[in-house]
Amino acid sequence: MAAAAIQRIAMRVAVGALGIGTTAFALEQSLYTVEAGSRAVIFNRWSGVQDNVVGEGTHFMIPLFQRPIFFSVRSKPREIPSRTGTKDLQDVQITLRLLYRPLEEALPAIYNTYGEDYDERIMPSIGNEVLKAIVAQYDAIELITQREKVSQTIRDALTRDAARYSIVLDDISITHLSFSRDFTSAVERKQVAQQDAERQKWIVEKDEYEKRASVIRAEGESQAAQLISDAYKQAGTAHLELRRIETAQFIAETLGRSRNVTYVPSGGNIFLSMGGGGPK
Repeated sequence: MAAAAIQRIAMRVAVGALGIGTTAFALEQSLYTVEAGSRAVIFNRWSGVQDNVVGEGTHFMIPLFQRPIFFSVRSKPREIPSRTGTKDLQDVQITLRLLYRPLEEALPAIYNTYGEDYDERIMPSIGNEVLKAIVAQYDAIELITQREKVSQTIRDALTRDAARYSIVLDDISITHLSFSRDFTSAVERKQVAQQDAERQKWIVEKDEYEKRASVIRAEGESQAAQLISDAYKQAGTAHLELRRIETAQFIAETLGRSRNVTYVPSGGNIFLSMGGGGPK
């Protein structure tokens, strides 16, 4: 009897443990957690994708009949490269950098239509389409000189097209813009030619200014000489004689202070001898 009692107790313990384990497993399978920056869409095996969007936190679901599908609603970066042609038939390689996120309330429709990898299906398609359409409206030089305008046009077109797919674009920028080697070489040659032309223009203007300055200087000297000549004719040459005397006096004073100057009187014979004087 003791063995039968022990067996019954063991069976009860096993049943209880099984029940607890089953309950714990069912409870674990009935709960799911939506992390920060994410949203969930519930797929029901009976009715399909439900219309409501589940926010952050821990939530309850019916195991085996319901399944959560998680989406990130944070802005994600993506680069879209495209090779296209300009209005003047120049090849251009352009790369866009996008920051995008799905519209939260449209997540059920996005999942129903495009699946979890909606961005892989939508973004390259609309990006290349918009780039080819916008770049074809500009010449190659305009893409360089009007880059901000081109970027704004692309931004407006992409924002409008992405909204049709319930995608929000937070930022759009052109990160790379390059042309063929032949076009780049042609642009460099044109820049060098423009620089040479500007240099030659500057040289010509400099020569012209120097010629004008020489003419003005010569006219000024001629007028000054004419004024001096007229003044001498009217007042005589007394002033000129005074200046001559002042100049001669200045020269004499300068020579007088010099030790290396010897004055020899004019007229007569003066003998200079060394060591004994003249003849006796």
